[in-house]
Amino acid sequence: MSGERANPVVSVGDVRFGNDLPLALIAGPCQMESREHALECAAAIKEIAARRGIGVVFKTSFDKANRTSIKGARGMGLDAALPVFAEIRERYGMPVLTDVHENDQCAPVGEVVDILQIPAFLCRQTDLLIAAAATGRTVNVKKGQFLAPWDMKNVVAKLTESGNPNVLVTERGVSFGYNTLVTDMRALPIMAETTGAPVIFDATHSVQQPGGQGTSSGGQREFVPVLARAAVAVGIAGVFVETHPDPDKAPSDGPNMVPLSQFEDLVARLQAFDRVAKGTSN
Repeated sequence: MSGERANPVVSVGDVRFGNDLPLALIAGPCQMESREHALECAAAIKEIAARRGIGVVFKTSFDKANRTSIKGARGMGLDAALPVFAEIRERYGMPVLTDVHENDQCAPVGEVVDILQIPAFLCRQTDLLIAAAATGRTVNVKKGQFLAPWDMKNVVAKLTESGNPNVLVTERGVSFGYNTLVTDMRALPIMAETTGAPVIFDATHSVQQPGGQGTSSGGQREFVPVLARAAVAVGIAGVFVETHPDPDKAPSDGPNMVPLSQFEDLVARLQAFDRVAKGTSN
């Protein structure tokens, strides 16, 4: 498989990701808080996407393994979450994405979800990448906060040379001093050129303030639309947005999540920027 390139267009169910295609979305709450909460969020996001005529993949995490504090809420756990992922796919016809943190999680998760996501802190973990690739599912790799954009070509090569060309690469900001991330918009076209893969911009984690509240991370959600518009203006495949009915009461990443009531307006604005960036009328 040596030398195999990432696919420039990745299809996940009826959602297509490509840097020259109309914008697609990955959206959902940070963590799966309960079956009822996950279904509520999925239904609302599905309705918004249908009204806007945009492809969407539902995202939520069964385990937030990188909490700032050992007391931080982590989610429902693998065994409880897998049936919920399956129900969302069946009930709403939505592709589903979730994070994996350990090699042995990949196979069971791959039986249920459409996209396995590699967290930014784990993007260089070779065995985890190989295990994710082996599922045959699309793999979304978040660029580490410590990594240069051109170094992602080596990360992607671990997946493609393991036989899986269906790869997405996601920018989520780079560490800049203490408790701060900054997004270098040059990273988006650099990753597109050096990896050949569709590029996603993580608009909500890019405004995160890691560990910024002492025992939890802070965030500046007011800048999500600002950075998202800038990224879409560059010309990318998709935007990753964590959204929640009541972010201030969310167990994790509340300060940087977009309220669900504001999500549709954000999507509409991003679609307008996308049409200008790509010279389309869709």
